[in-house]
Amino acid sequence: MDKHTQQLLEIDRQRVFHASTHLKQYAHGEVAGRIITQAKGVRIQDSLGNELLDGFAGLYCVNIGYGREEMAEAIYEQAKKLAYYHTYVGHTNEALIELSDRIIKMAPQGMSKVYYGMSGSDANETQLKLVWYYNNLLNRPEKKKIISRDRGYHGSSIASGSMTGLPLFHAHFDLPLERIKHTIAPYYYHRQDSEMSELEFSRYCAEQLEVMILAEGPETVAAMIAEPVLGTGGIVPPPEGYWRAIRKVLDKYDVLLIADEVVCGFGRIGAPFGSIYYDMQPDLITVAKGLTSAYQPLSGVIVGEKVWQALENGTDAWGPFGHGYTYSGHPLGAAAANCNLDIIERENLVQYAADTGQYLQEKMRETFAEHPIVGDTRGVGMLHALEFAADKQQRTLFDPNLKVGPQIAAACLESGLIARAMPHGDILGFAPPLVATRADIDLMVDKAHHAINKVMDSLVTSKQWQAK
Repeated sequence: MDKHTQQLLEIDRQRVFHASTHLKQYAHGEVAGRIITQAKGVRIQDSLGNELLDGFAGLYCVNIGYGREEMAEAIYEQAKKLAYYHTYVGHTNEALIELSDRIIKMAPQGMSKVYYGMSGSDANETQLKLVWYYNNLLNRPEKKKIISRDRGYHGSSIASGSMTGLPLFHAHFDLPLERIKHTIAPYYYHRQDSEMSELEFSRYCAEQLEVMILAEGPETVAAMIAEPVLGTGGIVPPPEGYWRAIRKVLDKYDVLLIADEVVCGFGRIGAPFGSIYYDMQPDLITVAKGLTSAYQPLSGVIVGEKVWQALENGTDAWGPFGHGYTYSGHPLGAAAANCNLDIIERENLVQYAADTGQYLQEKMRETFAEHPIVGDTRGVGMLHALEFAADKQQRTLFDPNLKVGPQIAAACLESGLIARAMPHGDILGFAPPLVATRADIDLMVDKAHHAINKVMDSLVTSKQWQAK
């Protein structure tokens, strides 16, 4: 390591509080740090000159790839004209007006307005407030509970972290909030009854949702929040018939549906939105990540007409809507989002992601479906996961203490590939930029294959695993 990089990392260890990091080990130099200096297309480079193929698009977000100069120009041009002004009391800006019109035209039918924030977490905080406000307007003060799902991911703030259904984000933080409940995840691979078909499992998930609503009292349940495809919880597409079955239950008990499209929105699964792809018919939609491809922080809450009409009528009785962020509708974020959408439209990246995504799914299945330690290979569009199992036939998972998933992710990194070890399971996740080529996919699969074989051989040599 060169002296300059070493000096910078020492300052970083002393001064920077990193997310999802073992704080003591990093601060004391027991965990490696990496300074990312530049990036282009689907590759990033660090201060030591190492080039890495980014198989996870940052955190599912750099959809158009890195180093797009026109994005930098769009942000720069907007900054020269208007770098900032707030959006309170009817103030707006041209970039925001254009962006809002485009989002509503792209969104599922029935959407009306867009409220802006900076991240998926704050957008889901806004969703919670909107749902509570909406039911207060309708004189339903008890209808406030939110149902999320086990293994769902909706952020890591107080309310959004409560809606997240992963223990890592609850433990030692006094979460979840009492009003947030969690129902069964649509995780077909983890079904208890191996004889159950996908349709039968979907009906079972819907039945479990209904049981929870009835147990809590339908008059107390306000909304369900769900990702079209489970993301951080394991990259799990819904089983056949799932959303149709869930929608029937929600309609029966007058429960709103919040579609968390932070990962799926703007082309990730080969459709403008996951809720269109799966016909979810949401009442509210959360967007972020792919909205700007992470060139600027920006999130949005897309409000459906039914909810909007209640909010609009309520201001006659209650006055101005009492919710706002300093940076809501930030001009630089809006300019970045417009340029990002220009690129997506001009390069037809939604259809490209559908086509390349199909190749990704086929290549993964072809390479790993029969692999001795790969229990499940699953995905949709430009999302894929490999789940590792000690016994493929019995779907018996590895001892968590072996950390098979993290070992494989580390082996991928050694070979120049970034793939993500997903929490609470031995799962390797892939979400490459939408611009990845078939050659990029081939290289990504080859590197993953090499890493998996390396870890498997190590498990055999150390007698921690043997083929069944």
